[in-house]
Amino acid sequence: MIIDIHTHTFPEKIAAKAIGKLSLAAHCKTHTDASIPGLIRSMERSGVDRSVLAPVATSPQQVEKINDAAAANCEAFENQGILSFGCIHPEYENYRDELARIQALGLKGIKIHPVYQGMDIDDVRFLRILDRAAELGLVVLTHGGQDIGFPGVVHVSPAMCRHVMDQIGAFKLIVAHMGGWRDWEQVPEYLAGSGAMIDTSFSIGSFTPLEDGYWKPGEEKMLSPQEAGSLIRAMGAENVIFGSDSPWSDQTECIRHLKETGLSPEELALVLGENARKLLNL
Repeated sequence: MIIDIHTHTFPEKIAAKAIGKLSLAAHCKTHTDASIPGLIRSMERSGVDRSVLAPVATSPQQVEKINDAAAANCEAFENQGILSFGCIHPEYENYRDELARIQALGLKGIKIHPVYQGMDIDDVRFLRILDRAAELGLVVLTHGGQDIGFPGVVHVSPAMCRHVMDQIGAFKLIVAHMGGWRDWEQVPEYLAGSGAMIDTSFSIGSFTPLEDGYWKPGEEKMLSPQEAGSLIRAMGAENVIFGSDSPWSDQTECIRHLKETGLSPEELALVLGENARKLLNL
């Protein structure tokens, strides 16, 4: 079983507009149309069995509506391999009850994005949310490191994530983008042995820049497969989960890159599916 822990879609009626705006902000091309049917077609091409949607609330007012939609997507597309996390915003006041409602809806986790939400992950407003999520046994998937659309803005560094783990204790935290996008050299120091997991999304190979001259030649490069393999081994393969960040990366290409890392078949099986299967109780 191959499980992609980190994907994004939008409702079909707004997908083109939403992803077009985000693509311009990131100066980066996408690999699907950002709809659920588009993601399912990508899964069929790549051999991915399950994909987890990771919705983000950019304002407190969006939280309940997004969580209702997440539950509806799980019900409508479960037979096609689609799962969804819920979301929360650090300024959402009734976070304790909403996290309990997320659990009651059958959603297995939440996605947070401290960069889009304008707050450090180790701020007390996030810490209280993460503590409640830990109490409920929810998985927390957070953006990690820099963000391609917000140059120079870091609200979730590897050091901040280590601080979170030290404050809350062991819980189901996944730090996306190999633990910190373009802060990868800090990941072994702060996250190895911390109890946190990382995902592989949007971190290996290169992204596809728009042809607008924003990204200079070579700036699209990310970790090589060999560098990624070294980082996975530093974390321990049992602490790493496959993610693509579709539509920003192509699922087929992401799997190919992982197969080029030099991981053993046993390590590769853990990363591609077994770790996520256990974490999500599938």
